[in-house]
Amino acid sequence: MDIKTIILAAGQGTRMRSSKPKVLHKVADRALLHHVYDTSAQLDNNSIVIIYGHGGELVKEQLSMLDADWVEQKEQLGTGHAVQQAEGFIDDDDKVLILYGDVPLLKKSTIAKLLENVSQSSIGLLTVVLDDPKGYGRIVRADNGSVLKIVEEKDTNAEEKLITEGNTGIIATPGNLLKQWLSKLENGNAQNEFYLTDIIEMAVNDGVEVKTNQAESMDEVLGVNDRSQLAHLERVYQLEQAQELMAQGVTLRDPSRIDVRGKFASVGQDIEVDINALFEGTNSIGNNVTIGANSILKNAVIGDNVEILANCIIEDATVGARSRIGPFARLRPQAELASEVHIGNFVEIKKSTVATGSKINHLSYIGDATIGSKVNIGAGTITCNYDGVNKFRTVIEDGAFIGSDTQLIAPVTVGKGATIGAGSTITKDTAEDQLTLSRSKQISIKGWQRPIKAK
Repeated sequence: MDIKTIILAAGQGTRMRSSKPKVLHKVADRALLHHVYDTSAQLDNNSIVIIYGHGGELVKEQLSMLDADWVEQKEQLGTGHAVQQAEGFIDDDDKVLILYGDVPLLKKSTIAKLLENVSQSSIGLLTVVLDDPKGYGRIVRADNGSVLKIVEEKDTNAEEKLITEGNTGIIATPGNLLKQWLSKLENGNAQNEFYLTDIIEMAVNDGVEVKTNQAESMDEVLGVNDRSQLAHLERVYQLEQAQELMAQGVTLRDPSRIDVRGKFASVGQDIEVDINALFEGTNSIGNNVTIGANSILKNAVIGDNVEILANCIIEDATVGARSRIGPFARLRPQAELASEVHIGNFVEIKKSTVATGSKINHLSYIGDATIGSKVNIGAGTITCNYDGVNKFRTVIEDGAFIGSDTQLIAPVTVGKGATIGAGSTITKDTAEDQLTLSRSKQISIKGWQRPIKAK
């Protein structure tokens, strides 16, 4: 059987108190709906239908990259009505999986087990046992333990309210049977809605067994209805990422103080990460790397034996082996550092290459530059790469020494082995192996007095 996943994402989410559709709120910088889609997309032979409603055009616009059929639920008449909108996409021999766009942490393994229950004589239902099932529909079972029906909380009697097994709403069923049951749904209930849960009792009446599964944790099936639940699931997700990193051999000084808002292309051995590190995009980290507190890595490639000190930002940049970065350094997009490079405190590198063994240790800006090997750039040096309209390149050849407080007015080339005197403004190419400087004459004015305030 092929799998047809229907993701219900039409809810407004009034308790979020937001003008933004609920499913666009984020965990780990990714929309709730995007998490659900990514998990279901891992299933083989699966096609996805997304039912949207409140703010749907914005949802479609922001998640247009998702390979799915989008169907609008123009009226919000309940979960059963929402699934009815997808009937035209359901084939009789499909296994139909019903998911929710605000339940972001559901795992593929849980879904796979649920789908194993689907046949012409059985359907799958995901349930959860709760200390306080308030807000959940209750699973009503016969004396022998078989499922009889689901009763929504607003329709429960006093005895049913005491049931602690709740309905997650996540169901797997044969396509032909689902379509039969959807056609029989009625809205004679407290909400005047068409409940998808009513198909459970229909299945029992038709002699179809309801087989139940449970997730590993309640958090896996928890939906987001308010900001508090959103924050809770963020921390649950981040702790899962931390556990995964530690399982791969990464030392985390405090697993509760790390955020992963992307993925790792590769993770080496003996990595140590201090507190409040943030990883975004896709990062690759080599062996024996240390990452200091409060550092941010986004789409970074970090070589072996690199030391990243505290409070560094590395974005769309490459750091070669045995290099040292920081503290308080910023590598902007297209910064490419070779091996054994030192980038010190309050140094910013943008769209530049720095060859092996070069050092830029203090308070400098290097943009649109090509830096050779074993170059030493003194404190306060900047490449003046922008004239207000165009950007130009600075080239500093191997072995050059740039004195402190130097301005290099691009386009300009500093020759191999050249030395630039401190405080110089360089506007022309400099000769190899020579000292070049530009300074105004130093004078002292006799008899000068500082101005004083008038009384």
